[in-house]
Amino acid sequence: MKNIENIKFESEKNILSTQIEIQEQTLENISSEIHDNIGQKLSLIKLHLNMLSADHTSDDNKKLDCSKELISSVITDLRDLSQSLGSNQVTANGIVKAIEFEIAQLRKSGRYTIVFTINGEQVFLDNKKELLLFRIIQEALNNIIKHADADTIELMLNFENDQLEMQIKDNGVGYRNDPVHNGAGIRNMQKRVQSLGGRFEIESTLG
Repeated sequence: MKNIENIKFESEKNILSTQIEIQEQTLENISSEIHDNIGQKLSLIKLHLNMLSADHTSDDNKKLDCSKELISSVITDLRDLSQSLGSNQVTANGIVKAIEFEIAQLRKSGRYTIVFTINGEQVFLDNKKELLLFRIIQEALNNIIKHADADTIELMLNFENDQLEMQIKDNGVGYRNDPVHNGAGIRNMQKRVQSLGGRFEIESTLG
């Protein structure tokens, strides 16, 4: 009986690992598509607009300048999105820098007050684990943006005895925490924490 349980556990673990790898590859593909295709085409449009400027009236040139500024802004946003979706942000710079980058993007909106604290001596994890943790943070922040109606977010990394405790809090409206109301975002976070051998907990009340 124990062997059957072990086989079942290993099978579920392998399935979970495969699902996460597929999700990560999908994000990598989207990141590359944004960077290599969409971003490149927008840069080409901006180049064409630059070439047109000399042949138009002052009023037309103002409109062209406005269009170029908008395209430049979109290119910057897409580049940031590409970095956020891709794994290189974490593997090259580490999870702390990646989190700081993600927070900086949120602060640009002017809507959120975000407090990020690190307690204890940082434990350096391998790239795969750091990437999984980063995806959990991204998913949690995304849930807050979409559902919480919050304006203050606290993110804490607590390192103690070679272990990491991660806490994410907000001052939003809360939600009913039960399996029926847990959407894909919550389930994705649970899967990633499970694959790391960790414990996933949510404390929330309505109102």
